[in-house]
Amino acid sequence: MDPGSFALIAVMVFVGSALQGSIGFGAGMVAAPVIALVEPDLLPSLVVMFACLLALMVTLRERAHLDLAGAGWALVGRLPGSVLGALMVVVLPVSALSWVVAVSVVIGIGSAFLGWRPVPTRPALVTAGALSGIMGTSTSIGGAPMAVVWQGQDPSRLRGTMSAFFLVGSVTSVALLALVGSVTWHAVQVVLWLIPAVAAGFLLSRRLNRWMTVERLRVSGLVLALGGASLLVVRLLLGA
Repeated sequence: MDPGSFALIAVMVFVGSALQGSIGFGAGMVAAPVIALVEPDLLPSLVVMFACLLALMVTLRERAHLDLAGAGWALVGRLPGSVLGALMVVVLPVSALSWVVAVSVVIGIGSAFLGWRPVPTRPALVTAGALSGIMGTSTSIGGAPMAVVWQGQDPSRLRGTMSAFFLVGSVTSVALLALVGSVTWHAVQVVLWLIPAVAAGFLLSRRLNRWMTVERLRVSGLVLALGGASLLVVRLLLGA
């Protein structure tokens, strides 16, 4: 990987980590489209691996606010969904996965802006968890379904619960991706190089939590994600 591509990925990982540390999701939505643009072979394993580290850090910070029951029901759906997502990685070519990334981001953004607010019942949590597993394992963007079903909760509770869910889910996804041969040594090396960017984003999120509202962060993340997805769609169209 050339230095320019790595620097671009590191910046987006930093921004995504700050965003997710503040509102509980968004790292994949911000980083994955850019990674698909410059280094598509690193998807989805790269984002899923750095998401594990980030989720662990946020879960430990917000451990007093976890909704363990809600996270547990969501994980009931996440695990089988992750298996299906891993199979998609084996079957689909890189270009198809890139399209899935772009479409997933647009769907997530559209749902958020349309203001759909489902009640987080057990069936809704299991369904959202399954969709998150499919999307998170195959494209590294699994936050949108959970953000929709859990929206409107207390910020600390939302951050803690989503992070605990993503921690278990991401570890499962990494294991399944490794099983199907999608985790390369190159991706592991890049994750190690990106640890300072993840840590810096996490530290910034603590400051952002003090003065920036959740709505401002949410809109900022959606705009950044939409920009990255738009760049990816342009690249795919020009390369078609």
